[in-house]
Amino acid sequence: MPTLTLTQDPVADELLSRDPLALLLGMLFDQQFPMERAFAGPRLLAERMGVETLSAAQLADADPEQVAAWFQGPPAVHRYPGSMAARAQAVCRLLVERYDGRAEALWADAPDGKTLLERIGELPGFGAQKAKIFVALLGKQYGVTPPGWREAAGEYGEEGSRRSVADITGPESLAEVRRTKQEKKQAAKAAAGS
Repeated sequence: MPTLTLTQDPVADELLSRDPLALLLGMLFDQQFPMERAFAGPRLLAERMGVETLSAAQLADADPEQVAAWFQGPPAVHRYPGSMAARAQAVCRLLVERYDGRAEALWADAPDGKTLLERIGELPGFGAQKAKIFVALLGKQYGVTPPGWREAAGEYGEEGSRRSVADITGPESLAEVRRTKQEKKQAAKAAAGS
C-alpha cells in the first residue's frame, strides 16, 4: 500500500492510500478548490456515510438528495457541493456499469499508458488535463506504471517536476507545487494582458 501525504492530514491521507475510490474522488474534487481540501473530501464523505471505505455501488444507488446532503457540510466536501455530489454519483455509476464498481479496475489491467489515459478521460468531470494529472499521480505515487504511462501523463509525468498533486510528498513539495501553479497563472494573466 502506498503512503500518500497529499492532504497533510494523516487520517485523510491514510484513506487515500488504501482506498482507490477515495483517491479517484479526491482527484475529481481537485477543481476550483485548494488541493489538500479536495483530497480530504473523501474522508469527510466516508465519515458522513458512516463507512471505513467508500463504495461506488453505495454512492451510485443512493438517493441524489442524500448524496447532496452528505456533500453539504459544514464543512462542505467541495466549494460547489451540489454539482460535485452529482458528478461524484455519475463517476460511481460509470464504475458500477463498466468496472464492477471497482475504481482500481480502471488501471489494474491497463496494457499501456494510452489506454489508462483513455479510461480515466471517459469519467465524468475528467478533462484532458485532469486525466493526465491522475495518470501521473498513479504512476509516481500509487505504483501504477503500465508501459508509456509517463508519455501519457505528458509534462505531469516528468521526473522531478513540481506541477501538480502528483508531485506532493509532504509540506515542502506542496509549497513548491503551489508556487509553480501561481507562477503559471501569473504568466497566463500577463500573456492575456499584452
